[in-house]
Amino acid sequence: MPETPRPSGRVVVTGVGLVTALGIGVEETWTNILAGKNPVAPIDTFDVSAYSTRFAAAIKGFDAGDWMDKKDAKRVDPFLAYTVAAARMAMQDSALKVTDENRDLIGTLIGSGIGGLELLGEQHRKQINDGPSRISPFLVPYMIPDMASGLISIEYGLRGPNTCIVTACATGANAIGEAYWQIRRGDAQVMVTGGAEAPINEIAMGGFCAVRAMSNRNDDPQRASRPFDADRDGFVIGEGAGVLVLEDYDFAMARGAKIYGELLGYGLTADAYHITQPDPDGSGALRSMKRAMDMAGLAGTDLHYINAHGTSTPYNDAQETAAIKKLLGDHAYHVPISSTKSMLGHSLGATGAVEAIFCLLAMRDGKIPPTINYETPDPACDLDYVPNVMRVATVKTALTNSFGFGGHNATLVFGALER
Repeated sequence: MPETPRPSGRVVVTGVGLVTALGIGVEETWTNILAGKNPVAPIDTFDVSAYSTRFAAAIKGFDAGDWMDKKDAKRVDPFLAYTVAAARMAMQDSALKVTDENRDLIGTLIGSGIGGLELLGEQHRKQINDGPSRISPFLVPYMIPDMASGLISIEYGLRGPNTCIVTACATGANAIGEAYWQIRRGDAQVMVTGGAEAPINEIAMGGFCAVRAMSNRNDDPQRASRPFDADRDGFVIGEGAGVLVLEDYDFAMARGAKIYGELLGYGLTADAYHITQPDPDGSGALRSMKRAMDMAGLAGTDLHYINAHGTSTPYNDAQETAAIKKLLGDHAYHVPISSTKSMLGHSLGATGAVEAIFCLLAMRDGKIPPTINYETPDPACDLDYVPNVMRVATVKTALTNSFGFGGHNATLVFGALER
């Protein structure tokens, strides 16, 4: 067994992959995000007539058989198929070659907030109609959230850490942050990490309708996701996957890897307030952002862009705005903030990873995504939300927030690589 190299203490991103409602791939998604495209539409995959919310930001044109064995493609829950596709994209993008010499130090950490509920619902119907003997032996392995990491580990023969994060809507960001620490500790030189979710199904939609957190703008779904707007009435559910390849800086440099940026800081805190509502004073979000900024060694004036959690719910958007003001003071009014959930909706456990990738692309291209559907200012939300049109700007540092049911708060800070 080769000796484990000492970690450099720096972690960089060398590959990214995306499956979203705006594209099967990074560049297609990014082009449509910058253009302010809107994929939100009525759900047509099952009968939604009895649901209080009848629309979503669903993925169209995705064929799992293009990314995995045809038999497996028919068995797995969609969240796993999205994971495999995004991970393949990220691994190809990174140009990482897995060998017998390095596979013990390459790991996986991919999370999902709710896992395979579509498969669970399908098999439950089979149990009711045909009896328990007809339940598929693939139900449990292809439903559990940790199988996302497991499948990628198996596919590439990655024998380093293989684990999973489940922290509701903070999952994707927490997965990246904990993968960062795996590398910093020396447990791995490379981590394939991110989040995936496929919640546009009968049981998940029914559950979120019951929570009353989603928009009910059924007569005008394309205007339903409107973060920070005074007329927001709830989030729009989305789906997809985002996967990143993180590497120890020295390992990446030694192999001549392309580098998107460096993960500079990671903060995580608890609201300790309510099972679904955020603490209205934003103190948990504030502490999460402050910890990430402190780890990154950045002052508020060093921050060039914030990709907000920005769910389009009345409570979340107001408390996140309040927290940003407390973090940055007067400088809060000079930092562009956008919510890409205005287009993609909220993909729960995937969203933190998807939005982390958007931060890296904003740094790469010097372009900040818009917040679409921003029409009526809210006195409680009075910052610069890049309304409706993409903005060209120099972005050397970017912060992204993810907050989840249960009071989970996670923040990531990325920076352009300083060699």
